[in-house]
Amino acid sequence: MNKRHLTGILAIGAAASLTLAGCATGNDVAGGTSAGGSNSGEESLGTITLGFLPSWTDGLSTAYLLEDQLEKIGYTVEMQELTEAGPLYAGLAQGDVDIYPSAWPELTHKSYMDQYGDKIEDLGEYYGGAKLTIAVPEYVDIDSIEDLEANADRFGGKIYGIEPGAGLTKQTQESMIPAYGLDDSYQLVTSSTAAMLTELDSAEAAQRDIVVTSWRPFWANDRYGLKDLEDPKGAMGEAEALHFLGTDGFAEEYPEAAELIKGITLDDEQYASLEDMVVNEYGEGKEAEAIDAWLEENPDAYDTIVTD
Repeated sequence: MNKRHLTGILAIGAAASLTLAGCATGNDVAGGTSAGGSNSGEESLGTITLGFLPSWTDGLSTAYLLEDQLEKIGYTVEMQELTEAGPLYAGLAQGDVDIYPSAWPELTHKSYMDQYGDKIEDLGEYYGGAKLTIAVPEYVDIDSIEDLEANADRFGGKIYGIEPGAGLTKQTQESMIPAYGLDDSYQLVTSSTAAMLTELDSAEAAQRDIVVTSWRPFWANDRYGLKDLEDPKGAMGEAEALHFLGTDGFAEEYPEAAELIKGITLDDEQYASLEDMVVNEYGEGKEAEAIDAWLEENPDAYDTIVTD
């Protein structure tokens, strides 16, 4: 195994195999799959469970990137899919999930960190330009959130959002809508990211006016030609960093993994290409192939890249 620039990786010895429970039940869990572990034929360093929300594709792409890299240094990786952020943070705090591979702990998920943060370990910031937005297609001739109140009829009085438990939903409902006086003229429609994209796709095909909640980085911004509405009141919050979060004590239990993870950083172009390749070029069921292709095209994306 060739570990390019990877430092601090210890020799693989005998390690106990860990069995981790899923961090939610019922409707909270969309599914769970086992990745099968190290492909080197050596004993596993242990089992690490990655918890992520497949509909939030920033985390989907980094989850599969971490799966690839952790398996290559000798871990068995289990992928745990959930549908809401709350159960994911709870599972992380309880130790049922080991890593959340694309967290927004500074602003968007601050309420979850306030609740669970003393049982969560920050494994490092990997991207610095994350931002919550209110957006419209480029063909819509308004440029500011301030313009929404006078144009409620054009948008049918609806802002299409994502999951009810998302930090983006809370920020929109509790900060943006009251700040701009939209309480009486707009309804925030929440369901799922997929449902929001369906509405957006339909509106775009008909060149119909639509306003949605969005964020950066997100592949749909480019795919649908979305423009962020100006936010002069700062109601959607400032830009923040994305982090890898671990359950408390993660670095002590999995030092090789923690060393690798803290070396991962992505810029705008790298992150955009990773997400686009995983979500669009390859798609569901071909995530591992997408990661292989991305690593081949971006051999110097970050200092701790591990190759076979």
